[in-house]
Formats: sequence, structure tokens, C-alpha cells
Amino acid sequence: MKPQIGLQLYTLRDQLADDFSATIQRVAAIGYQGVETAFFANNMTPKEAKRQFEDLGLAITSAHCPLPLGGDQVDTLSLLDDLNCKYAVWHGWPQDERYNTLEGIRKLADIYNEAYSVTQKQDIRFGLHNHWWEFEPVENSLPYEVLCTLLHPDIFFEFDTYWIQTAGQNPATVVAGAAKRAPLLHIKDGPATRNDDMVAVGAGTLDIPAIVRASQNCAEWLIVEMDSCSGDIWQALEQSYRYLTESDFVFTSG
Repeated sequence: MKPQIGLQLYTLRDQLADDFSATIQRVAAIGYQGVETAFFANNMTPKEAKRQFEDLGLAITSAHCPLPLGGDQVDTLSLLDDLNCKYAVWHGWPQDERYNTLEGIRKLADIYNEAYSVTQKQDIRFGLHNHWWEFEPVENSLPYEVLCTLLHPDIFFEFDTYWIQTAGQNPATVVAGAAKRAPLLHIKDGPATRNDDMVAVGAGTLDIPAIVRASQNCAEWLIVEMDSCSGDIWQALEQSYRYLTESDFVFTSG
């Protein structure tokens, strides 16, 4: 499998709010092959964003969106339809207090299974994006491992490898153990702490080669993301893309 390189647009949320078109043009010019959406500024509709992505040859890898349940169901399904997006990801932020107990995690699993039942009727895959708390022990168990036993097997995981390491776990081991359940990976780098800024991929503490090698048989997209960056964000994104495409542990399309 040859994973492609995408960008989570949350990374450029300020730039997108200022000038959406110029920002995504610059993303495409760096070479990124796809984008993962997180939100749209008030002056940009999902349909218009999709048109601009298509004009630049940028695939929509996936969309971070609300759970398609209750009052959010219609709007979430409409968003995915407007984007023609087949990967819906629950971003999982902020932390739900139900992650503090095993009983709470079971209740969350029921909710996620219900969300899956909605999306699968629309031929949309449903997945979960993690933070650190899914990989920190609760009652002597890891929430992630508990979820794996309770979720429908077609629910996928978009592993945020940075937060896995922040929680003290080995992201390469987690990815390798997920088999075909991890089509999307968030690739970040930095000190692997909760509050410090992130850096260009390859310039921090994560073992990126090991993570990428672990993903070779499952990942369709390696999605770069920076929640925060102390330096020039564009320089960091260019450096990240070069690192991932010029290193011999990654296969790119074409």
C-alpha cells in the first residue's frame, strides 16, 4: 500500500479564516495530495470548499464532524454529502467525562455504535480520533482497548500518533496492532507533551520511520497536523511534506 500525504486543515484555521482560497492554493503548491476538513469559516460553504479543492486536485481525505445523532444528525449528514466525503471522523474533543470509568466507556461505545449505524446506511465509514486520555489507564485498563472489544468492527480509528506517545504508549506498536482498522493516521511531531508547541515532522521526539513502517499495510493517508507551532507554520508544513515524501520509508502515489 502506498499512503498519500494529506493535511488536517485545523492546522491553518487562522489562515483559512483570513483567506480560504489563497491558503489552500498554498497547501496544494507544497504538494499535499489531500486535505482533512475540520470546520469552515462563515464566508465559506462546504460545497464551495469542495469545488475549490477539486480545482486544485486536492482530495478530501475525511471530515472531522459532530456525531451524526440527535439534533446534529441532519446537519452532519448534509455536510458529508456536500463534501462527497466517505470518511466521517468524530474528533473527540473535548474530553468526555465518561472516559473516567469503565461503565462510562461502555456507554460511549453504545453511542459510537449508534453513530456507525447511521453513517453506514449512507455508505459512509465512521471512525474515532483519539487524544491522550484514550491511552491512559482507567481502572487498570486502557480505554482504547476497552473500545476495541465493544465497537462494531467496521468502526475505524484515526490514530493521532502524537497523543498516543504523550500518553506514554508506543504509537508504532498501536498502529501495527490495529491491522486494517487504521486507514488514516495523524502524523505530528514535537516534545510529546500536552501543552508545548509542535514542530515539523521529523524534527521532534516521535519515531516517524517506525510509525510509517507500522502503517504500510493499513494506512491510506498520512495526515499532517499541528495543533500549534511556535515557528513559521508554512516552513514547518513544507519541511514535514519533504520529510515524508523524500524519506525511503514512505511510498507516495504516482
